[in-house]
Parts: sequence; structure tokens; C-alpha cells
Amino acid sequence: MIEVTLTEPQEDFVFSSKKYPLFVGGFGAGKSQSLIARSLLQLIQNPKTDQGYFAPTYDLIRLIAWPRYQSMLNEWGLKFEANKSDGTIVVDGFGKIIFRSMDKPDGIVGFEIADAVIDELDTLRIEHARNAWNKIIARCRQQKSDGSRNTTAVGTTPEGFQFCYDRWVRHGSESYGIYRAPTSSNPYLPDDYVDGLRETYPAQLLAAYLDGQFVNLASGGVYPDFDRVLNGSDQVVAGSEPLHIGMDFNVQNMAAVVYVMRLGMPHAVDELMGIRDTPAMCAAIKEKYAGHPITVYPDAAGQATSSKDSSVSDHIILRNAGFALSVLGVNPNVRDRVNAVNALILNGSGERRLKVNADRCPRFTESLEQQAYDKNGSPDKAGGLDHAADAGGYALAKLYPITIPKRQQSVIIPNRQHHWNNR
Repeated sequence: MIEVTLTEPQEDFVFSSKKYPLFVGGFGAGKSQSLIARSLLQLIQNPKTDQGYFAPTYDLIRLIAWPRYQSMLNEWGLKFEANKSDGTIVVDGFGKIIFRSMDKPDGIVGFEIADAVIDELDTLRIEHARNAWNKIIARCRQQKSDGSRNTTAVGTTPEGFQFCYDRWVRHGSESYGIYRAPTSSNPYLPDDYVDGLRETYPAQLLAAYLDGQFVNLASGGVYPDFDRVLNGSDQVVAGSEPLHIGMDFNVQNMAAVVYVMRLGMPHAVDELMGIRDTPAMCAAIKEKYAGHPITVYPDAAGQATSSKDSSVSDHIILRNAGFALSVLGVNPNVRDRVNAVNALILNGSGERRLKVNADRCPRFTESLEQQAYDKNGSPDKAGGLDHAADAGGYALAKLYPITIPKRQQSVIIPNRQHHWNNR
């Protein structure tokens, strides 16, 4: 006798009879937990078969799936042997769970399984996800002892109109079922969890990340909620206060946006645009802001290249000029950078924390007002608005990064119980 504890949306998904069920939910809704419970119940119902678990990267398998499978097996009192070297867990008397990453879909070959579960499929690019999906469903061909059909189940946070929307909504059929789980469906999250998300994420993301809805995350304006009046500022550089400068490197077209902090929030109070190269930018900053402590938040690509020549990198030029640098080894994902800026422009609680002096920052203001997405869903670079937006965004993404709350990776303690008889 195995006791399974589930929320209502989890129950509908775990016991779904659809061939291809999709569990689409907000943060903290228990997607991974539901996939694992479904996977193990299928293994128990069909002894001597194999189950497959697939995730975008091996890190997600190692950090989330691997310990959760073992924890649930221990809770259910089932003996098992975990072998990390070949990516399998063998459950005594039942069968095997095979773990594979989807980073290289063409490598999903050479084995057969009865059923599969796929975690966070929509975090992959649409063609990458489609390739992985096709490879995985082709693996599901072991005959099952209970005579039921092979299934492939997906749990994901919606990331715009990506593969899951295309497959389940636009081209869905009787075999495809959608089960939605808003964050609020989990009654055991901390009381301030949802409020924390509202304060962190831009308004247009909350329908996806709280309610599990497919919404357009990549069309129209890149910064749709920016308003030069509502986000306006009359602040200027004062005294010898610290300055935070975001910087984008371009030959003959360097760009920088200057921020000061007021009550812990950023105010864009000046910009330097169209500067010839990095040495010229350093000279302009030192002349204009002598006596100010300066931290530069540059394009990470500048550690290997120079806007002037190939003998020394842009980052070295900045350091040699006496500026402190705050930069990671690589730039943040473009979407993460855009989301960080949008969360400051207007968050889910209605707060506008980014302020811009439009008189002192005319080009940066135009970029926030006018930059659109191109046909590939990326911020458009053809209109020349990207340099100011990128420069301003590098600083904001470093100072106020968007991160998935750690609570999302904690074990969900749901509120429904089911008993499964081991036959």
C-alpha cells in the first residue's frame, strides 16, 4: 500500500489517462513533484518495464530529479539502487528509471522505455524542443503489463508561445490534455511567497509565472510599460556620490548610461552616446565625473576584445583608467536582462522603481519607449536603439537580477491523499 499526497491539479495530471498530458503551472505549483509521482506509479503498475525522465540539462537532473526520486522511493518504502555513472535508478522488483538530458536530442537513442516524463520542456528553443519531443516519444515502445498505451507527460512553466503552446493548443488533439496549476493551488507555500514574486517580476510575466497561462512574452515593445512621465525623474548627479555606469562597446559608437541611487532605487541621470572607443569613453567619464567613485557594469564580451584595437581588452582599459568593474564571465541571457529592466519599470505590485531623467538621458528614454522585437523574437538591433538599451540594461541586470526563487526547488507538501495498491 503506497500513500500518494497530491493537490487537486496534481491529482488530475498524475492520474490522467491521456497519452500526452501537459502539466503547465506557475512557480511553486509542484510540476517536478507531479512528474516524479506519475513516473513511479507507472513503474509500479507495470513491473519489468522502464521509465524515462528527461530534463533540459544534467544539472537539473543532478540537483532536482535525482534526489527527489530517491526521497520519494524512500518515503514509499521501496528498495532501489542508484547508479549515477549510467544515469539509472533500478527499483527492486519493478524496473528501471532512465535519466537523460535534452541538451543534445540526437543522443536520445539506444534504449526503449514504456513511458516518459519531461521537465521544463518550454525552456528550450522551439525547434530544439520539437526535436527532443520527437526523439523521446519514439523511445516509448515497451509493451506494458496492464495493456495500457505508452505515454509521455510534460511539466513546464509557460515561456510564451513556445513548443508546448504549438503542440497542445494550436495543434492539439484528443490524445493531448492540458492541466493548469496556478501557484495558489499549493496551500503550503509561505504566506509571502506570491507577494515576493509580484515584487520581483514585471507585470507581463505574472500571468505565466503565477497562473500558468500562455502569454505573449516576445512581441511588440521590448519595454511595454515604460512611461517617461510615470518613470520620470528630475534627479541629477550630486556632490561626490558614487556612480553606477552601464556600458556597451561598439566601434565608433560607444554607449553608457549613468545611474545614481535614491532610497535604494536606480535613477538614470546622464548618458554618453556615440563615443569613438573605450579610451575616449574613459577620458570623457573622468573629465565629467572627477571625484566620484565609479563602478562600471560593462558588456561581458569586452573582456576579450577592444573597441580600439586587439592588443588589450576593453575591460583592461577600464581598469587601467581606475574604474571598478562589476561583471560576470558572460552576459546574462537577453531575456533575463530584459525582464530585470521590466521588473524595475513596473512590477506586479504596481511599483515603478526605475526612474529616468528624460532631459539628461534622451537616447536611453527613446530606447525604452521605442525598441521592439524583431521577427525572430529578439530585441531589434536594426533601428539603432539597442546600444543605449543594452548599456542601461547591463547595469540593472547586475544590480537587480531576476532569479527563480529557491522555494521553487523545495519539496511540495500537497493536500490530497490517494492509496495505490501494489499489484
